[in-house]
Amino acid sequence: MTRTLIVVGNGMVGHQVARALRDRDVTGAWRIVILAEEPRPAYDRVALSSYVGDWRPEELRLAGAEFADDPAVELRLGDAVSDIDRTARTVTTRDGVERHYDALVLATGSRPFVPPIPGHDLPGCHVYRTIEDLDGIRVAAEHAESGVVVGGGLLGLEAAGALRTLGVHPHVVEMAPRLMPLQIDEGGGAMLRGQIERLGVTVHAGVSIQQVTPGEHGGIAGVLLSDRTRIDTSLVIFSAGVRPRDELACRIGLAVGERGGIVVDAACRTSDSSIYAVGECACVAGRVYGLVGPGLAMAEVVVDRLLDGAAEFGGADTATKLKLLGIDVASFGDAHAEAPGALTVVHNDPVAGTYKKLVVSDDASTVLGGILVGDAGAYGLLRPLVGARLPAPPEALLAPEGGAAPVGTAALPDSAQICSCHAVTKGALTSAIGSGCADVAALKSCTKAGTGCGSCVPLLKRMLTESGVEQSRALCEHFDQTRAELFEIVRSTGLRTFSELIARHGRGRGCDVCKPVAASILASLGNGHVLAGEQAGLQDTNDRYLANIQRNGTYSVVPRIPGGEITPERLLVIAQVAKDFGLYTKITGAQRIDLLGATVDQLPLIWRRLVDAGFESGHAYGKALRTVKSCVGSTWCRFGVQDSVTLAVDLELRYRGLRAPHKIKAGVSGCARECAEARSKDVGVIATEAGWNLYVGGNGGFTPRHAELLATDLDTEELVRLIDRFLMFYVRTADRLQRTAAWIEAMDGGLDHLRAVLVEDRLGIGAELEAAMATHVTDYVDEWRGVLDDPDKLARFSSFVNAPEAPDPSISFREERGQRVPVLLGVPEVKRS
Repeated sequence: MTRTLIVVGNGMVGHQVARALRDRDVTGAWRIVILAEEPRPAYDRVALSSYVGDWRPEELRLAGAEFADDPAVELRLGDAVSDIDRTARTVTTRDGVERHYDALVLATGSRPFVPPIPGHDLPGCHVYRTIEDLDGIRVAAEHAESGVVVGGGLLGLEAAGALRTLGVHPHVVEMAPRLMPLQIDEGGGAMLRGQIERLGVTVHAGVSIQQVTPGEHGGIAGVLLSDRTRIDTSLVIFSAGVRPRDELACRIGLAVGERGGIVVDAACRTSDSSIYAVGECACVAGRVYGLVGPGLAMAEVVVDRLLDGAAEFGGADTATKLKLLGIDVASFGDAHAEAPGALTVVHNDPVAGTYKKLVVSDDASTVLGGILVGDAGAYGLLRPLVGARLPAPPEALLAPEGGAAPVGTAALPDSAQICSCHAVTKGALTSAIGSGCADVAALKSCTKAGTGCGSCVPLLKRMLTESGVEQSRALCEHFDQTRAELFEIVRSTGLRTFSELIARHGRGRGCDVCKPVAASILASLGNGHVLAGEQAGLQDTNDRYLANIQRNGTYSVVPRIPGGEITPERLLVIAQVAKDFGLYTKITGAQRIDLLGATVDQLPLIWRRLVDAGFESGHAYGKALRTVKSCVGSTWCRFGVQDSVTLAVDLELRYRGLRAPHKIKAGVSGCARECAEARSKDVGVIATEAGWNLYVGGNGGFTPRHAELLATDLDTEELVRLIDRFLMFYVRTADRLQRTAAWIEAMDGGLDHLRAVLVEDRLGIGAELEAAMATHVTDYVDEWRGVLDDPDKLARFSSFVNAPEAPDPSISFREERGQRVPVLLGVPEVKRS
């Protein structure tokens, strides 16, 4: 018989309870009812600050949050629970809906603490907890020059970063003598404060807020601090900690802790055996965890218990690693050296802006904890060492470049947890490697390590290397080099043919892998027409005929329509060509007109008409720039703030014909409504009041990815310069058939490293990349015009070498909705005796 589980609360932890139960309840023993106070499905509250900038709440939504098409889950949004009858085992919502339960999970989370100072409830006072909170701050920031954040902890600094993004000068008020007092010590706090103040954030540490002063029109005039400092502001954000939401539990008589929180046992069961509590509302062993990680672990315990397991919550790793305003901060274990006799080793480098501290036991044998500010690169190795014997001198662990021998993963015990998101130990990873996992992707698939926050991925690579797993970087059996290395070889040596390349740097005669790669590299470096001489024989089928082959052996013709803008006269040309050749005509999702059904011998005839009318190849066939999609922008749209069409046309003309490791798409939206869907493109540009925001690394396809924000509020010149660098850097360094998203993901440092290379030009190659793109723009010629002007290239376009005028008799069509569509050939039957 199916039982009913009611989950009260639809935050990250409540969602995890429902999702994990649906994954593991293979017999269908439970039906789930989720009662949510917020009006939207569960979202990633940890990543809330990423909402600032694009203001797209759907970007935060958790996977499967709607439980669409799942009859075993009822999700009721915007209807808070008002009462629970423990005797009848029923729950009643604010709208009067009543549900019976067999088991109940309270996942009500916590609420921001707002100190009861005078003026705390004035208009202009906000908290930083939900999407609606950030929407309110955004509106208030439109009329504020400065803002005050009360609280210098994790969330307070994120709030300060949000104000800075909104163009508001942030003041951070922290009652403790340093920032992040729970996570880092005085030295780390000083380093963090110095770096944050250099970013334009004013820090007031060791003081408290005494009053929010009312203004003349009912709003805020400013704040008064305990040291009598007055700050003029109309915007205040309280981020001074959280309190567990246990009021519902109190009302129905469940036990709560002295400092709040619903008391639960190791099974996360409350004083009522049919009611569980998880996450920030729960108090386990006298402690309330204000982190999502322990909440997710509690959710797994409850699910196990619901399925008759015996799992227990034994505490959680509260280590922290994050980037605040672009500054790395990490804290783990006994960071404050509170253990009796604990010793500390500190490496403080104010010039480099780094602070590293390692805490060890009194006999200097065991790692207890540590703090990293400015450079958290050692976090992956140090955190799993907590509780383990010190494998090397502390200075080697903190600054191995200083001369001491570096420490590898061999120093970690098998019980060391490498991936804290999925509790994957070194032993499990070692076993997986021993079973044949030979790269990071295989380890991810086998163990789930690296599929959470991803911070352990560098350690996974290191484990593979240190385990002696040779990860081949060869392009194929004919070349030991990677695509990027071959690109640099061709670029630096000036080789102009595949024959020269394989003779000097490869072996054999080449294959279907290395030949198209070489063809792409040669084309990227401007070695003439892709069908000229030897290059023609290197191309894939589509590139060989400069058209996409379709399933009945015919080809598609796609003229370029930059930015999707086209005149009626040009539309008539396309329409007449389509009519004369009987081509199936389709508007694509990328703002192009696809003409399908052309036989190979018709391609030159069709392109002659199009080229004479001013069209050129749309490169629908190659690994090159395809399109730059745009909305109508400020020219027509009431909401547009920039001219997206002009920019899209300019970008498409600038990058047309650029050969790359994979096809490239771009989009330009004239406002934040994002009608061009720019964030699903390799290069996405979204207009702001102050210019353009640049996103990179998005794509559709089998594995859709949303692009990530690279730079904000750029003028057009700076925007184009960054796109030049991005595309040319990608063309030079990506692997074969590697999309921009995967390319960025594979980088050590990911988007941060990319930003350092492109925006900050830390490698000093910015000008070179721009110059390379300028050469491409100058040298561009239309490939189809090059074919039409060359009789030798034209000769390739025939169905039969010995009868060039004869069409392929196997191609036939039928009519569907007024157009020709292909008649597919059947598969010949093979009779077996």
